[in-house]
Amino acid sequence: MRSTLLAWVTGIGLVLLLNSLIVACSTESTTPTGSPQAGGTPGPARSTLLSTIQGRGQLICGVNDQLPGFGNVDAAGKYTGFDVDFCRAVSAAVFGEPDKVEFVPVKSANRQTAIQSGEVDMMSRNTTWTLTRDFEWGAIFAPTTYHDGQGFMVKTARNIDSIEKMDGASICVLSGTTTELNLADAFRARNLKFTPVVFDNDDATYAAYDQGRCDVVTSDQSSLISRKSTLKAPNESAILDQVISKEPLGPLVSQSDPVWADIVRWTIDSLIYAEERGITSQNVSTFASTQDPDIKRFLGGEGNLGQLMGLAPDWTAKVIASVGNYGEIFDRHLKPLGVERGLNDLYTKGGLMYSIPFR
Repeated sequence: MRSTLLAWVTGIGLVLLLNSLIVACSTESTTPTGSPQAGGTPGPARSTLLSTIQGRGQLICGVNDQLPGFGNVDAAGKYTGFDVDFCRAVSAAVFGEPDKVEFVPVKSANRQTAIQSGEVDMMSRNTTWTLTRDFEWGAIFAPTTYHDGQGFMVKTARNIDSIEKMDGASICVLSGTTTELNLADAFRARNLKFTPVVFDNDDATYAAYDQGRCDVVTSDQSSLISRKSTLKAPNESAILDQVISKEPLGPLVSQSDPVWADIVRWTIDSLIYAEERGITSQNVSTFASTQDPDIKRFLGGEGNLGQLMGLAPDWTAKVIASVGNYGEIFDRHLKPLGVERGLNDLYTKGGLMYSIPFR
C-alpha cells in the first residue's frame, strides 16, 4: 500500500513538472524578443546596428555602379536604379528621409568581404540568394526583389540561337559569381567545350564583348538587358530566350544582427504590400483616415508595429511617400528598358511577389 501511494505521488509530481515545462515553453515561443521593461513585461526587440546607424546619421549601402536600370551613377553624379531605391527605402524607414545613404560601390568578388567585415550595413546589388552564401558569407537575405535567370547575348551575325550551338565558343563572364559556376555546369552537362574570358567588373566584361574579344557574353538576363542598351550597336546583338538557372536577387545583411535583418526584410515587404493594397507615393496621404483595419495598422494608425522594430509608428508611410511602392520602383527604372513584370508581378497577377502579413 505504501509503495502504491509513493508511486501515485511521484506520478502526480511528474505530471505537474511536465505541465510546468510545457507552459514555460509555450510562453517562451510567443514572447517578443527584447529587454524586459519595468514590471517584467518584455519590450520591443532592439538592434545594435540600428542604434549605430541612427547615431551615425547615415545608412551605408553596398551597390553596383555599373548596371544601368539597377545601379549606376547618372550624369549628375547621383546613384540611381532599381536596387539603389531599396537602400533609399530603408533610409526612409530608419530616418523618415530617403537620402541619408552613403552608397559604396561593391564589385562581385568583394561582396562576401563587404558583408562579413561590416563595411556596409546592407547590400542591394544583383546578388543571387544561395545556400552557400547564406552559410559561408554569414548572410541573411531579404525577400527577393527581382526573380531572374541566367541567359546569353550573342552577335546576330553569328546565327547562334541556343547553347547547343556554342560548342567551342569563347564566352565573356564575370568572375566570382554564380554565373561563372552555372556556365561551367551547363556546358559540362551538355558535353560542350568553351573558353571562358573572365573579368572582375561589368564594364570590362561588356567592353570585351563589344570589342569582339568573345563570341558570347553570359549573365543574368536583367544584366544583359541593361547592358545591351549601352553597346555600340545594340541592334546587332540578341538575348537568347534560353535560361539556364534560377537567380533570386535581393538585398542582404550580415547575420550578426537578426533584428536589423528584420528591419530590412519588413521594409522590402512594405513596398510589396503597398502595391497589393493600391497604396502609392501619390495617394498614401489619403489613407490617413482610412477605416480599413489592415491598412490602418500598416500605416501606423493603430497598433505598435513600428515600435516592435524600434522605428516610428508611421515608418511605412514615410517609405512609400519617399520611393513609392514596389511597382512604382519597377516602372521607374526597368520599364524604360523594356523589362516585363513577368515573375516579378504580384501573386494576384500571376507573378511571385507576395508580402508577409503586417499584423
